[in-house]
Amino acid sequence: MIYEGQSLQCQMLDNGIVEVIFDNKNESVNKFDQATLNEWREIINLLNNNSEVKGAIVTSPKSVFIVGADITEFLVMFANPRETMIKWCIEAGAIFSGFEALPFPTVAAINGFALGGGFEMALTCDYRVASTAASVGLPETQLGLIPGFGGTIRLPRLIGIDNAIEWIAMAKPYKPADALKTGAIDAVTEPEQLIEVALQMVNDAINGKLDWQAKRAEKQAPLKLNQVEATMAFTTAKGVVGAKALSHYPAPMEAIRVIEQTAHLPASEALKEEHEGFTTVCQSAQANAMVQIFLSDQLIKKKAKIAAKTASKQVKSAAVLGAGIMGGGIAYQSASKGIPVVMKDINTAALDLGISEAIKILNKGVQLGKVTPEKMAKVVASITPTLDYTTLQHVDFVVEAVVENPKVKDSVLQEVEKAIGSDAILASNTSTISIDKLATNLQHPEKFCGMHFFNPVHKMPLVEVIRGSQTSDDTIATTVAYASAMGKSAIVVKDCPGFFVNRVLFPYFRAFSQLLNDGADFRQLDKVMAAFGWPMGPAYLLDVVGIDTSFHCVDVLASGYPERMSALADDAIEKLYQAKKFGQKSGSGFYTYTKDKKGKPQKLVDDSIFELIGQPNTELNEDEIIDRMMIPFVFEVIRCLQEGIVDSAAECDMALIYGLGFPPFRGGALKYVDQIGINQFIENAKKYQHLGAAYEAPELLQQMAANNQNFYSA
Repeated sequence: MIYEGQSLQCQMLDNGIVEVIFDNKNESVNKFDQATLNEWREIINLLNNNSEVKGAIVTSPKSVFIVGADITEFLVMFANPRETMIKWCIEAGAIFSGFEALPFPTVAAINGFALGGGFEMALTCDYRVASTAASVGLPETQLGLIPGFGGTIRLPRLIGIDNAIEWIAMAKPYKPADALKTGAIDAVTEPEQLIEVALQMVNDAINGKLDWQAKRAEKQAPLKLNQVEATMAFTTAKGVVGAKALSHYPAPMEAIRVIEQTAHLPASEALKEEHEGFTTVCQSAQANAMVQIFLSDQLIKKKAKIAAKTASKQVKSAAVLGAGIMGGGIAYQSASKGIPVVMKDINTAALDLGISEAIKILNKGVQLGKVTPEKMAKVVASITPTLDYTTLQHVDFVVEAVVENPKVKDSVLQEVEKAIGSDAILASNTSTISIDKLATNLQHPEKFCGMHFFNPVHKMPLVEVIRGSQTSDDTIATTVAYASAMGKSAIVVKDCPGFFVNRVLFPYFRAFSQLLNDGADFRQLDKVMAAFGWPMGPAYLLDVVGIDTSFHCVDVLASGYPERMSALADDAIEKLYQAKKFGQKSGSGFYTYTKDKKGKPQKLVDDSIFELIGQPNTELNEDEIIDRMMIPFVFEVIRCLQEGIVDSAAECDMALIYGLGFPPFRGGALKYVDQIGINQFIENAKKYQHLGAAYEAPELLQQMAANNQNFYSA
């Protein structure tokens, strides 16, 4: 062994070839943290001074190659002054360039994930061979960043401007076959032959069969395109990417700017522009928020893994009670992840609806090429429709998804508890009804909890797992593990009116109704809140959720939190409900819903709506609209954290992003407060305290302001 560190080792093989091994002894994966960069620098210096070395291969004995940079170090690092960040970029970039400049051919043997900095490392090599199990790409823009280790320079010189911009701006991982077609890698082989092929490749380079010096020179030279070609390529790219990225996500456009500015420069000079561009985006509010989202998501995944390890049993079979749209969606989700499910209802028509919902989802997948006909057949065969309870005797887990009525749910839950095994877990897919209330007549309340899915089930990543006062830890662990096995992100919340997501959403809707009472135009409110970053404005969202669904939540939340959530007089939502305008489902709500000539749904404004809800008579300042909508929403999130309804700020924010589509570039409600500043947020709220208790800062927030704290710290 020539070198042995904690993250890297280096050994001499036959024929003057060295193997540089990425194998972090303290982690399950390889990633570029500062310690790894330092060790890599030492190996480069060692190899530069060893005249016996004729070539090198880079390998990893782990199931991954290198997943990228260590994101846990990012937030602290990004808080440094700009000059410090650029200095760090220069120093880190010099290590990558140093490996690229070694006086002999190099080959990367990519066995698994090589993403971000991991693929940038591979790009420094003269050749790249990938196993069929590998996955490569530069997904930095998903974190609000751009490649910072030379990716914006080396990749365009290997695969061309158009392909490189697509790789970087779209941030997708690529399979080896696709990467081979573009030239991002040079060969693909089966996993067991990877090292052999890499050694053959480096030997061919040493023996002159491969012109590795010409290959290297291509990466270091200016791009070969004239001014007309360049103008056309970059103009098209800016139009396409700009339309998708919008102003809230500056990283993709910054990546294009760097590529454009450096196209006619040699790599050594071009890297300086990448350092500047990387520093610009890494110190943006968007990157700060999106890196935090990544870290928070890792926390949720870690908790799910712990749950899977601590649960007394693994869910291998399940059942769903209620075969409507929601029940069919839950059945599909379970079956599609390899967990067979029984779907129970009281009539054949309902079962047919549930099965057709699963088939509809699968058909869409087949049309898009994401699902094979064989997979579709297997999933459908894994769903067993039934009209009686006997088929449920041996299932491990039951999700009740019948109508949102406490008496109906109570009756169904008592019936099914008698039909299932004593060790089976029972969960209710209720959106508002108290878990403790539903557990009142159960024989085993410790084996009962809430499992709140969001519609449409196959698209929405969040599941709220609701802990009742008698729910056991094992029940929670098993439910979280089952949700995770279904491909969902589970967040545990305590039982309370509205649980978490619906509880915090109601003050947002109530603020909307207050604005309408004050003469605001729902069209302006939708426009402003969509520009804020929500997937849709509040009026449109109410139509999509269902005016009737929202109206029925009022009593539960008003009785639970009368000071902040009491019903409003002259509420537009109630007027729509009484007029049976339930939103999209009925064809009209705030908007009317029709289909265009091509059969695509479209929403329109029918002026007659104002005869029902009242004519708008004022146009408000955008900042006032945002404050009035967001302050009660954010304050209710903070109260949930204060009351221990949710364990952490990270889980609060991820529930909002996954369950409501809270703007990811803002990082969640609590990250949003951090970025505005807690003291400033409290000051903003004081202007609206005359509107009621919903605008009064929670005690937790006032304490944090007094102690100069934030919800997140680097």
